[in-house]
Amino acid sequence: MILTVTLNTALDITYRVRSLRPHASHRVTEVTERPGGKGLNVARVLAALGHEVTVTGFTGGATGRVVQEQLTTTPGVVDALLPVTGATRRTIAVVDAHTGDTTQLNEPGPTITPTEWSAFQEAYEDLLASASAVALCGSLPPGVPVGAYAGLVRAAKAADVPVLLDTSGEALRRGVAARPDIIKPNADELAELTGSHEPLRATQDARRRGARAVVASLGKAGLLALTPEGRWRATPPARLHGNPTGAGDAAVAGLLSGLVEKLPWPDRLTRAAALSAASVVAPVAGEFDRRAYEELLGQVAVTGEVSAA
Repeated sequence: MILTVTLNTALDITYRVRSLRPHASHRVTEVTERPGGKGLNVARVLAALGHEVTVTGFTGGATGRVVQEQLTTTPGVVDALLPVTGATRRTIAVVDAHTGDTTQLNEPGPTITPTEWSAFQEAYEDLLASASAVALCGSLPPGVPVGAYAGLVRAAKAADVPVLLDTSGEALRRGVAARPDIIKPNADELAELTGSHEPLRATQDARRRGARAVVASLGKAGLLALTPEGRWRATPPARLHGNPTGAGDAAVAGLLSGLVEKLPWPDRLTRAAALSAASVVAPVAGEFDRRAYEELLGQVAVTGEVSAA
């Protein structure tokens, strides 16, 4: 099974309005709720691709109960979330139907106690025993040490489980030093990590900091990957309009599924780019338009070169 870690789980709430205007009242035309947080979004895409997935992290309060109730109806996803005394956060996405733009509001999440963090670490190490790969995703809730992901990366490597890290800021900086197999920053996160806004230079710097492979999400420019096997860019044919929330998570699912299926890097990137683009036209994060995905698989352009090493 593939293990996804979401330390700051959420209930994702998406509102659709005809046109979003500052300082105005709006009539909501549609509301959807889904278990959220980056790792849960990754898990739903992986399950839709046919993989067995276990999700872990923290859940608490009435919002956490809703998240877990909805997970029971998600085929292929096993719930291994740990209870905490604080309340799971909510994230609000407001989608402007006229422009296709999305405004995001994210709550901070519950404060995790030292006892709760210790319990999670023990449960995580137990889950690694049956994992084929692990994804460490998203922000850290209050109370979790800023070096938490570095420790979780080291535990996965000690268990000989490939690990992908998708976070930002100081958590990413410390996590990279633990030498994860893959990191997947977006352009802003990569620039914050390295100080460079030139993607190729920044990916090279990120690898020097410890990541075995770096796959950068560059928006409409697609994905840029620098790996021990070579360097590639994967570009979808056109920018699709819709809700971009979760596009990066869909790309992570593509990379992880390609990893466990032992696909060559160009094929992994094709899948990741196609899933990312197809998720934009899906109604909520953690889903993708299967027809668009299947069409995009044959349209993503992958260019690059195999390493001589």
